[in-house]
Amino acid sequence: MSFEKLAEIIFPEVKYSTEYYIEKYPKRNLKEGAKVTRYAPSPTGFQHIGGVFAALIDERIASQSEGIFYLRIEDTDQKREVEGAIEDTIATMHHFGLDFNEGMTSEDTSKGEYGPYRQSQRAEIYNTFAKDLLIKGLAYPDFCTPKELSELREKQIAQKITPGYYGEYAKFRNITEEEALERIERGEKYILRLKSPGNPENRVEFHDLIKGDISFPENNQDVVLIKGDGLPTYHFAHAIDDYLMRTTDVIRGEEWLSSLPIHVQLFEVLGFELPRYAHIPTIMKQDGGSKRKLSKRKDAEAAVSYYKEVGFPTVTVIEYLLNIVNSTFEEWRAENPTVDYHEFDVQLDKMSKSGALFDLVKLNDVSKDRIAAMKATDVYGNYIAWAKEFDEDMYKLVTANEAMAKEIFNIDKEGPKPRKDFAKWDEVRDKIFYFFDELFDKEAVEQVELPKGLTLDAAKEIIATYKNEFNFNAGSQEAWFEDLKEIGTKLGYCANRKEFKANPDQFKGMISDVAGAVRSAIAHRNNTPDLYTIMQIMGEEKTRSRFEKFLAL
Repeated sequence: MSFEKLAEIIFPEVKYSTEYYIEKYPKRNLKEGAKVTRYAPSPTGFQHIGGVFAALIDERIASQSEGIFYLRIEDTDQKREVEGAIEDTIATMHHFGLDFNEGMTSEDTSKGEYGPYRQSQRAEIYNTFAKDLLIKGLAYPDFCTPKELSELREKQIAQKITPGYYGEYAKFRNITEEEALERIERGEKYILRLKSPGNPENRVEFHDLIKGDISFPENNQDVVLIKGDGLPTYHFAHAIDDYLMRTTDVIRGEEWLSSLPIHVQLFEVLGFELPRYAHIPTIMKQDGGSKRKLSKRKDAEAAVSYYKEVGFPTVTVIEYLLNIVNSTFEEWRAENPTVDYHEFDVQLDKMSKSGALFDLVKLNDVSKDRIAAMKATDVYGNYIAWAKEFDEDMYKLVTANEAMAKEIFNIDKEGPKPRKDFAKWDEVRDKIFYFFDELFDKEAVEQVELPKGLTLDAAKEIIATYKNEFNFNAGSQEAWFEDLKEIGTKLGYCANRKEFKANPDQFKGMISDVAGAVRSAIAHRNNTPDLYTIMQIMGEEKTRSRFEKFLAL
């Protein structure tokens, strides 16, 4: 059944043929094997870490094949659009180093020859292909009211029939052109549906780049192509866009697997070559004894703003996500500790087929490793960039003491096993506060940590002697420690563990207690980097001042 007259009435403004657009957007001139991928969010909210996860895979697959990674905004559901969401998407991806080769560059601008890259601006293109389907009898207007559709669904469910608009249940599937024209002339509202040629008795064999070989029944639902507001559905628009933008690989969440029969059929009906599909696993979280989907509502780490606020370096978040993408990344990183992560080859067929487990503890470990591998100057630069926005007091202190700060960040960095003090920048203040009198002097006596088993009075007794006898300019860590042992021994502390265990009553404690007292006086903490190094960074004047302050507690 052909609807040529009806097609002209419904789409009077369509001026081009489908061939016009197919020629306008030709196959891309890329090297053999180059992939074209897209990140295509709906602007209905701000970015989720799952979006960064998906975009990272898109970007890596395109970049490592010397292809194209583009941004398309799927805004056909304009009632749900959130102001600022497009700008947030672009800024977020840039923040994580995921810059697009083409596509939207702001709310109103784009770059590239395959646009518009915003679906709401592509109505003329969708209408052209919808008109063509009408003319060919592969689509039809449906005049069912929402009430009629609801009643149909209730009836189907009551009769235990697969719900939907298909076959004998599609009231207007076989409408004549005359009846359709009459209804339109009467002003009846309608939508445009696909006249599905599918038979659910037939199965479609399909290869997913992640899931492997799968099969599913053919779609027989007469899905909506054009909604009542004149805009296309996601199903219809994405098929046209992916073909005309010459997308080779559609990488998307596994929640779209159930729509695959519809999408495969749409490509066939439209006469388009089908792209390759890869359905990535949903990001999950361990919650007690079970796993659940990472939730924007329940989990702070679901929002990308969280990582910036607490100060995870973007490279550490990306490397952690790469570890979820391919578990072989961890081994690769161990073998290539200084190589840029862009050198790692992402392989979709090595992705987990089940839910990807997001683990903040593991992220912390990855982040500590990467920060430990950074040069002190890079740690300094990254930290002050974060502190300028999120910890103004520390920004002022650290930048005013730049040379000292770089020495602090360089403690035990140049050896074979660099220290792993920080996983994120919001941990820095508490780990280095004692270098700055402005912060150190605010601590109350209750906050001072003492070695286990050592009282404040005993610690003061040690410091009262040590401050007068220690040699600040010992020349080396070894010489400084020998000096500390000598002072401690004179005070009645034992330098030999076996001897102390054999005769504990003959000693006040171990030399470690003496070192602990010095540590408490200088830093108010039990756990710090090497004491000698700390004292050298502080300088003799500040070190001696700390001893006096401790005795005054």
